[in-house]
Amino acid sequence: MDNARKPLRIGILGAARIAPSAIIFPAQATGHQLVAVGARDKSRATEFAKQYQIEKAYGSYQEVIADPNVDVIYNALHNGAHAPWNIKALAAGKHVLSEKPSASNAAEAKEVAAAVSKSGKVFMEGFHYYYHPVFQRLLAIVKSGEIGEVIKVESSLIIPMPDKSDLRLQFDLAGGSMMDVGCYALHSQRMISQLIANGEPSIVKTESNAPDGKIDTKLNMQLKYPNGVSGLAKGDFESPAMQAPLTVTGSKGSVHLPNFVVSGWDPRVIVDIAGKKRVEHLPSISTYTYQLMAFADAVDLGRAFKTDAKDALAQATLIDSAYLASNLPLRPSFKL
Repeated sequence: MDNARKPLRIGILGAARIAPSAIIFPAQATGHQLVAVGARDKSRATEFAKQYQIEKAYGSYQEVIADPNVDVIYNALHNGAHAPWNIKALAAGKHVLSEKPSASNAAEAKEVAAAVSKSGKVFMEGFHYYYHPVFQRLLAIVKSGEIGEVIKVESSLIIPMPDKSDLRLQFDLAGGSMMDVGCYALHSQRMISQLIANGEPSIVKTESNAPDGKIDTKLNMQLKYPNGVSGLAKGDFESPAMQAPLTVTGSKGSVHLPNFVVSGWDPRVIVDIAGKKRVEHLPSISTYTYQLMAFADAVDLGRAFKTDAKDALAQATLIDSAYLASNLPLRPSFKL
């Protein structure tokens, strides 16, 4: 009997700037097949396919989904187009790896979850940081009790302001700093809350900037875990440089990740117990590569994974709460 696993045959929606680091290089590193890319501008797709050794280029997203040689859709479109195209891909019998946030709001996330259960296909929301040994090591240290009882958790992803024309600053396309960067800070808090408090955190209060009353350039969240632990999750477009620190402070010490989001860039885990510091160095392999490995294990072996449709719905629900707490409108659903 042949136990060799077949490579995933991947189709990419959108010739997007995130695609090389998020799917192309990881697929090449792990032996998967890049079958097709689709963009609204066929010449752009052709150029992209040539640059990254992708077999076929299409002038529409639908053609990628309809290609019988594609089993997996990677959705790299703008936030607003995530849920509608995720649903179309699932309905076409494809597995889906979606960029985060995989829906514009909780109502859409619910529709995606229904489409996933109807299709029986693997659906993953791309919170890639979770699959890296750096974040897994943080969870193991917290769980071991080495830092004592957890008192507070602080997480941030802050970056410089995107260009004015950037899609991430367009309300109609579900833009905003929360959707782009704050969602990581929030997701990591949820993972830690589930571990230490066996449930989801809730929003206590927020601090936000939204000059136009819709697009948040900053949205910081004060959180409370079911066991009373306090969390602070920060996301903004107002910083001079990209930073993504995460610190869990306990009664005996702390564990700190200098960059929890792109851990491959700085794979240190810094543990400080009563003033005695140690630094653990983990693999500098890309977070996206670990994510793709987990995705392939789910497709091939039926292995369970964390960032599924159910998790995506819980995440979207909390994002909606953060917007409501900030007196900002929920991100609108996008009609194709």
